[in-house]
Amino acid sequence: MSEEQALAKAARLAQMQNLLYRSPRGLSTGELAERCRVTVRTVQRDLHALETMGVPLWQEGSRYGVAQGYFLPPVKLSLSEATALFLAARLLWRCSDEHNPCVAASLAKLSAVLPERIAAHVQATLCTPAAKAGNPSFPSVFEAITTAWASQRRVRIWHQSGRSQNVHEYVVEPYFIEPSAPGYAAYLIGYASYFNRVQTFKIERIQRAELLPETFKLPEGFDVQRYLSSAWGIMWGDEEIQVRLRFSHRVARRVKESLWHASQEIVDLEDGGCEFSVRVSNTLEMIPWIRGWGADCEVLAPPELRAAVAEEMRRAAQAYETANGQV
Repeated sequence: MSEEQALAKAARLAQMQNLLYRSPRGLSTGELAERCRVTVRTVQRDLHALETMGVPLWQEGSRYGVAQGYFLPPVKLSLSEATALFLAARLLWRCSDEHNPCVAASLAKLSAVLPERIAAHVQATLCTPAAKAGNPSFPSVFEAITTAWASQRRVRIWHQSGRSQNVHEYVVEPYFIEPSAPGYAAYLIGYASYFNRVQTFKIERIQRAELLPETFKLPEGFDVQRYLSSAWGIMWGDEEIQVRLRFSHRVARRVKESLWHASQEIVDLEDGGCEFSVRVSNTLEMIPWIRGWGADCEVLAPPELRAAVAEEMRRAAQAYETANGQV
């Protein structure tokens, strides 16, 4: 077999895996032959090749499919690309309410291909304690949701409200999974029939998830980036609120170093400080960030946010007061 033929076969096998993966009810050899533009005999040989590669196929009559949880095809990464994935995984490892064994497994596999010097840091990451000991149901929940997202299948979830101990059952069409560093969590964004709208669910609060056989199609024109463009973190809405903050000269350079939000505008002030403006749909997620700057950040607008932060500052000052009223 020539190099060109080998590359063509490799591309076809990857295409076939993808087709089977996205067809939970399976495909016949004839359907595969039509979509891959080859003969049925070639499809049969390719199916055998996939099994030899370790892809767990199932067969029911004349239909073939890929077992849930199969391994994705090999990916060739440069050193820089593998290091970038390690840094992303390490960030997720540290910023999570739940121990995620999928992240641990990803890091372990990365360490096997990275140079020894970098691999040692990967192994050290795996030896550090996770955020929590681990919720035993979280791995199965995470797997069901990611599989549903990748294969565009509905998923039934049992989600606990953030404001109570109640657990509610929902059928969701997963549109996107978004990590949130401020929230130390990952969120499922998708259409929930119960609410008849796109809804956000904190994955760490999902007690149980069941993958359903029904598939769905993304609404035409749906753009998750548009939904999140007005969010400071994960909370979005139809209206935008203009937030204006004044930062002191002590932190102005640090503020200007980062892109905190796509809508941000920064104006230098004569005293060396700066005025920072953004347009967000919900200010609740901004409060911890504002609080983190302490006295070096003053809320100028909107008035409701200024009052909320001022009240927090007053309560914090009271907590530090001594019996004599001295700080």
